[in-house]
Amino acid sequence: MKRQCRPRIPHWITSFAFMACIVFVGSIDFDYGDALSKSLLYFEAQRSGRLPYNQRVTWRDHSGLTDGLEQGVDLVGGYYDAGDHVKFGAADGVHGYDAVVGCDRAHTSPNVLWAEVGDGDTDHYCWQRPEDMTTSRQAYKVDPDNPGSDIAGETAAAMAAASIVFRRSNPHYSHLLLHHAQQLFEFGDKYRGRYDESVAEVKSYYGSVSGYEDELLWAALWLHRATDDEYYLEYAISNANQMGGVGLGDERVQLGR
Repeated sequence: MKRQCRPRIPHWITSFAFMACIVFVGSIDFDYGDALSKSLLYFEAQRSGRLPYNQRVTWRDHSGLTDGLEQGVDLVGGYYDAGDHVKFGAADGVHGYDAVVGCDRAHTSPNVLWAEVGDGDTDHYCWQRPEDMTTSRQAYKVDPDNPGSDIAGETAAAMAAASIVFRRSNPHYSHLLLHHAQQLFEFGDKYRGRYDESVAEVKSYYGSVSGYEDELLWAALWLHRATDDEYYLEYAISNANQMGGVGLGDERVQLGR
């Protein structure tokens, strides 16, 4: 039986509840280890695709198993965004579905990166379990004709950083991540443009407010950290001024040092 969509809870209600929680716990000593554990548990609840055997959130099941089918690509897997069922590649570059999980799926060729699966408007109107979702699973990409330097750069940075994490425990995966990161950086730098001008559907959710220059600098710094290749450091230094890497936004670049 097809489930009926119902409007979601108004944002002001959830915002009020959140602020009330802040006031209530303002004087309590925090257990940051417990907070981190619960954060990881939240991400497990947002998993899409086929779930692993050690899935701790047992009330979740496989979902989104046909993602990318209409476009002829395999985009199954990754994570949903913020409790809904859209997979935004630029949600923050790390928990975005294409940033680390399924990188070889979202990055289907050197100059193609799938940026989103699902439609935010129809999805946010419905309150459904991902296992039962009936909303659109349309997928959107950036390529040379429809560039997205910001999402390419952010994803490259995330992959380069992740390659460092997995360098010892999984060298093959680390190499794969770094390979994709280098290709994506080259793609984003060569075919420049804002991804929200190529994928209009993201403007209301994760628009490119500051442009794409800072993401390219961010990617270059993480690639330098991951490879020790002076080319990437020189790129960041020589382009920092014209790309906005100095001034008020300086801290966004310095984090990658």
